Amino acid sequence: MECISIFNMLKIGIGPSSSHTLGPWRAAEEWIQVLEDSDISKDITSVKIDLYGSLSLTGKGHATDLAIQLGLTGADPERIPVDDIQSIIDDINASQKIEINKKHTIDFNPKEAIIFNRDFLPFHSNGLKFSAYNNDTLISSEIYYSIGGGFVVQEEHTGEKEKAAIYNAFPYPIQTAKELEKYCQEKKLNISDIVLENEKSLRTETQIDFEIHRIWDTMLECMYIGCHAEGKLPGGLNVRRRAFDIHQKLKGSTPYNNPKEWLVSIRDTEVKFRQILKWVSCFALSVNEVNASLGRVVTAPTNGSAGVIPSVLMYYLVIENHDADFEHIKKFLLVAGEIGSIVKKGATISAAMGGCQAEIGVSSAMAAGALTELLGGTPEQVLIASEIAMEHHLGLTCDPIGGLVQIPCIERNAMGAIKAINAAELALDTDSQNVKVPFDKVIDTMWETAKDMHTKYKETSEGGLAVSVNIADC
Repeated sequence: MECISIFNMLKIGIGPSSSHTLGPWRAAEEWIQVLEDSDISKDITSVKIDLYGSLSLTGKGHATDLAIQLGLTGADPERIPVDDIQSIIDDINASQKIEINKKHTIDFNPKEAIIFNRDFLPFHSNGLKFSAYNNDTLISSEIYYSIGGGFVVQEEHTGEKEKAAIYNAFPYPIQTAKELEKYCQEKKLNISDIVLENEKSLRTETQIDFEIHRIWDTMLECMYIGCHAEGKLPGGLNVRRRAFDIHQKLKGSTPYNNPKEWLVSIRDTEVKFRQILKWVSCFALSVNEVNASLGRVVTAPTNGSAGVIPSVLMYYLVIENHDADFEHIKKFLLVAGEIGSIVKKGATISAAMGGCQAEIGVSSAMAAGALTELLGGTPEQVLIASEIAMEHHLGLTCDPIGGLVQIPCIERNAMGAIKAINAAELALDTDSQNVKVPFDKVIDTMWETAKDMHTKYKETSEGGLAVSVNIADC
């Protein structure tokens, strides 16, 4: 059985896609480490990267080719200055050379070295193969799969030894929602308490707090940037940023100079009932507009659904509880991360495997459960909220126009956030004795729906809006 830390579910990275950008970036990093460990990197004269399935079909729109180049250079997606990305890519294109892991420069023409194959590999729909040559001799070949949320695996390395070792280190090993609920009942603890104890078996609480601060600061900065950025998004769809205009209409006159002062200013703004929906939508749109422009976001659980969790958490901070502090943020992210990990274990968080129900649906479930605990809900009600949110995203397809994470993806984050808040409110008024659909059942149903869903609706841009709308008319 698999153990997943919340810091595996909530990763800092570069947009626009966790499976198509962050995953291939990490795969490239893993491969160059293999080359270093094998002491053959100095012998390489050329490399080739083959992309398969969804990575090939929508990779251009998701900047997969750019992510691979950045990964080969050894750049870290968590820390690379966002403003440096374009200049690095421009230098590679201009020089037709790339410096592998900042050590060894080889000839490299991205248009010839990165090959977009339309066929699928059998293990997963997001496959990529790295090949290294010494002149005409193949000296290294590795296949990786980007399975969603920035997770990367190799087919031959998916045994359970390492997973089991980590799993057994948890005082409360959890595979299903039912197991999580059982621990809460036996120990008379909230879900966040159980998750925190598991995390403390991997790192100190000081380290946990440091990482949660880093995640929240990234989320807050992302919303701040999105609310203060004008113009059109890259990619050719000519999508105009909307968070800026919405924010301008909503914000009060309290001055601010940085994201944390901005949060305080919003709390001080008088919010009318109708404006609540606008604020939540504004927060969600802001994140995903940053994501669509290759900005830094937190996968939650994916880049394409990165706006739901921060916008719902902001709703709690600026609408529900003006006295909320870091401990509330910590509890929210602990619960959200655990809900996401349970879904990943039981189904998928990859749109290429399950459609958008596996991204927006899961993020909405994560946010709904986390909000419910902060609003005083019981562990049972937390899971009810997650079930409600997930249930009402079942069957949602992934059909991005032009292979870009813009239409309908950005608006879906706003819709997922509103559904999460609604699900939390419904759950708080629900008696756990009258639950008809347990959370585990809706996870099973999501996976069955994913398997039944036609491939063209799984992040291929070969069905739905992607073919109904002509990109040339946008």
